[in-house]
Amino acid sequence: MHESSAARSVFHPELCAALAVIGGVFPPTITPELIPFMRRAYASPPRAELLAGRDLRIDDIEVPGWGTSLEASVVRPAEGGSGAGILLLHSGGMMFGDRFSGADHALSWVDKLGAVLVTVDYRLAPEHPDPAPFEDCYATLEWFASHAHRFGVSAGRILVAGASAGGGLAAGVALAARDRGGPRLCGQLLDYPMLDDRGLTPSTFAFDGVGVWDRISNETGWQALLGERVGGSDVSPYAAPSRAEDLRDLPPTFIDVGSAEIFRDEAVDYARRLWEAGVDTELHVWPGAFHACDIFAAHTTIARAMIHAREDWLHRTLAD
Repeated sequence: MHESSAARSVFHPELCAALAVIGGVFPPTITPELIPFMRRAYASPPRAELLAGRDLRIDDIEVPGWGTSLEASVVRPAEGGSGAGILLLHSGGMMFGDRFSGADHALSWVDKLGAVLVTVDYRLAPEHPDPAPFEDCYATLEWFASHAHRFGVSAGRILVAGASAGGGLAAGVALAARDRGGPRLCGQLLDYPMLDDRGLTPSTFAFDGVGVWDRISNETGWQALLGERVGGSDVSPYAAPSRAEDLRDLPPTFIDVGSAEIFRDEAVDYARRLWEAGVDTELHVWPGAFHACDIFAAHTTIARAMIHAREDWLHRTLAD
């Protein structure tokens, strides 16, 4: 069987039809020349579309980033609230996306859990390489924690969440919060996170040219972020959290990943190392799921199961 045919055969049958229509918006292989296209294609929908059917309040604000100010939004229930806070870091391979890209499910957390959500436009590579994206995200966490009372949030009930590149950034922020004596997070939610610039795992090489976000796309993202340092010894664990030698004293963690995507092995290994370090960790490997299928094929059975599992973990983690 041809390699690409073999890779396609591992996708869940219900998801195969979705892949046929995704390529026009999110091609499986992203090269540097496609970054401008991806910034248009992966931009968030109009605000009215995002808010349709939701009783939410969104305040657009500026927060201090790493030597600059950043556009951000605070999303709250129109009435009441649970006192919990979530810092959401968006996906987009470190190169594209904005603070509401792929955020539809996260807005549901505000609806269902009464949480206050802060989401930020961190600066993007390659124009702003490491450490700018990470430091922007960490600065936003510090701002959120120091202003939590303004939004009815308990400083001890804030967690960090992200998908794909945002998941890698969330993991880096959690490491830095521990190392720098920063805000004490109550959890980290890492959806199919982008954790390792070295690209050495078997799953990294298993899905060339198929699915969403293949090996070449991953190399494009890491090269944009790290330049010539990719794969070398001079890469911070805040940029590539798989490089962290010590995972002790991190907050309770949720990790999920598809079995049919390049991040499978590095996500599973990160969960294994968290368990070894004594960190309460919940891991889901979704059979036949391609990268970000919950965003691109939210109607499917497996995507709904992914969404439900996250919400269940969030409910338990953010409970009083």
